[in-house]
Amino acid sequence: MAAAVLALLGLLLATYLLLHRLGFTGPLICGSSASCDTVQASRYAAFLGIPVAAWGVGGYATLLAVALAGLQPQWAERREPTLWLAILSGLGVAFTAYLTYLELFVIYAVCRWCLASGGIIVAVFGVSLAGLRREKAPDS
Repeated sequence: MAAAVLALLGLLLATYLLLHRLGFTGPLICGSSASCDTVQASRYAAFLGIPVAAWGVGGYATLLAVALAGLQPQWAERREPTLWLAILSGLGVAFTAYLTYLELFVIYAVCRWCLASGGIIVAVFGVSLAGLRREKAPDS
């Protein structure tokens, strides 16, 4: 349940950033600095020609779907949903680490929304790892 709630928060945040990127909202509300706009306007705001925020929407939507599937009775006692959450969120953490590196050492601007998304994906990863530790490994 915790992973589902976190994924939903991440999905909402990524959707906000994607709507901004696509021009459906005004300036990003990011405190007193223009760092968010600097990051969002950089050439690194797209990966493989797709806005990074769209990757976030897809990633968080996938995590939400897996987390909700894992809550269903037929999957509740199985390890696979939690394992998939760990794998997918681990990939998200790696991608977030790369993006944070770019913000700090290439763009020289830090987006607070991006940091919030990074915190959410790390939390999903942590929750999924904790879930894996609690579950018994299948007998060999």
